[in-house]
Amino acid sequence: MWAVVGAGMRERLVPHGVAAAVTALVLAPLALPGYVLRYDMLFVPRAVLSWESIVPASALPRAVPQDAVVALAGQVVPGWLLQRLVLVAILYLAALGAARLVPTDRVAVRAVAAVGYAWTPYLAERLLVGQWGLLMAYAALPWLVRAALDVRAGRSGGLRRLLLAAAASAITPTGGMLALVVVAVLLPGRYPAAARSTWLGVGLTVLLNAPWLVAGVVSGDAGRSDPAGVAAFAARAENWAGPLVALAGTGGIWNAQTTPASRAVVLVPVATVLLLAVAGYGVPLLRRRWPSVAGRFGALAAGSWLAAALGVLPGGAELLGWLVAAVPGAGLVRDGQKLLVPYALALAVAGALGAERLAGRLADRFDATTAGVVLVGAALLPVALLPDLAFGGAGRLRPVHWPADWATVAGLTAGRPGEVVSLPFQEYQSHPWNHGQVVIDPAPRYLAVPVLIDDTLRVGGLAVTGEDPRAARVREVLAAGAPLSTTGARWVLVQRAAGPAPHPATLAGLRTVHAGPELTLYENPHWSPPPTSARSGPVGLAHLSAAAVVMMIVLSGAARAGYRVVASRHASPAEGEGG
Repeated sequence: MWAVVGAGMRERLVPHGVAAAVTALVLAPLALPGYVLRYDMLFVPRAVLSWESIVPASALPRAVPQDAVVALAGQVVPGWLLQRLVLVAILYLAALGAARLVPTDRVAVRAVAAVGYAWTPYLAERLLVGQWGLLMAYAALPWLVRAALDVRAGRSGGLRRLLLAAAASAITPTGGMLALVVVAVLLPGRYPAAARSTWLGVGLTVLLNAPWLVAGVVSGDAGRSDPAGVAAFAARAENWAGPLVALAGTGGIWNAQTTPASRAVVLVPVATVLLLAVAGYGVPLLRRRWPSVAGRFGALAAGSWLAAALGVLPGGAELLGWLVAAVPGAGLVRDGQKLLVPYALALAVAGALGAERLAGRLADRFDATTAGVVLVGAALLPVALLPDLAFGGAGRLRPVHWPADWATVAGLTAGRPGEVVSLPFQEYQSHPWNHGQVVIDPAPRYLAVPVLIDDTLRVGGLAVTGEDPRAARVREVLAAGAPLSTTGARWVLVQRAAGPAPHPATLAGLRTVHAGPELTLYENPHWSPPPTSARSGPVGLAHLSAAAVVMMIVLSGAARAGYRVVASRHASPAEGEGG
């Protein structure tokens, strides 16, 4: 009996231990105080909930509803703690979810799946580019697939768990879109209440995506993107084998500055081919253990890889260029590599099963020790191939402290609300106080008022024009050497260490309100409030609809837990004897 209890404890605890070890190893630098500010990852001491965070005034809703969720959470949790909770949840839940998803009874195989999913080039590259919202969807996907399997099997609470995973995914448009596709592919089938479950699952997942869908619709012409972005965001070769092999190993991000140096090692393509061979060896086990969904799961994986590779396949760039220029919102898929999430999960699951099958063959031919060595090696192989994910991407995730100037400027602008133009007028900046790390302009998230930044993205020598017409107007004014007071903005914020000083003509007619070590704030004395926009109405309703679904999930879970407690008390012998 004790052996059975010990095996059960090991079955439950080992995946948690592996998840905790991976999380601690990757996020070790966050034990220090401060904020990690890198590319799109920017947390502030106290985010402000405003209409600008709920719906951008004229740009595409790429951070909807992420900014609103962060601002809402920031009302009760300080920014430094919120950042750590989010990043820990991503690593921990990705590893634990993969461990629980893989269809096996062997604890060691679960560990292989956990490391194989939580220690990937995809996670490393998206973490180093700061796209934590997308990684929320990455971490949620194993739980989403597991919940879909539970729904198909008629297990209690499956639909609630599916919607909870979909809600976590929908914090960004890409994650929400991926969750919707997964639900639409996996739920239909021949099982009791299939039609009802499918309609409920797909319909409520659409509602969870309503904030960014509605925001995209009301953005009008701003929903179209510059086709030059297709080439800029296409998958990139990381070594001698080219972009398709990089994608096969879950790498290939467009930004070379966020690619771990180990991806350039000459043996990486060989290891990728080995991994694909092991995963292929595990496919027969996957089909046997998931007979009703293995084909659909594989189709999701293949489809996501093809979508990621489209920009580098013959004719694909032209097709994508037409889509992003002609179809509002299609710019969402120009960065194809981010769509690899289902492929990465399938690779981890099939790879773990392949290692299990190989270990079984070796155990039959040699002994159990040889099989154990193979499984341990399979679990450690991702770490050996990508050692520079450890310790915050080899030290690239380093916490810093916000200069006091930012709190001063935030207080001044909040006291007299009005639009701010942030200079230097560029989306990504580098500050000495941030160790020279590139980060998105902090002003829109730190200040409680609307902030105009240049949404032109520069990748090498290529400039991808943004979608915000207000930013385009500021670019014209700056190019003409005209005063910024003509743009209608109330404030002009100059981040002095981030770039060259603005031309004196640019600041003509403005008065200095604050001049600190890092920031100088100017006010337009002739400013008058602009007319209000009605765009916030439908987008606000969309946020409320998504919030209602989340509340329904939470209340349903609480009610079920309460029912179990009451039922257990009524079933207690002691209760019955005392009555």
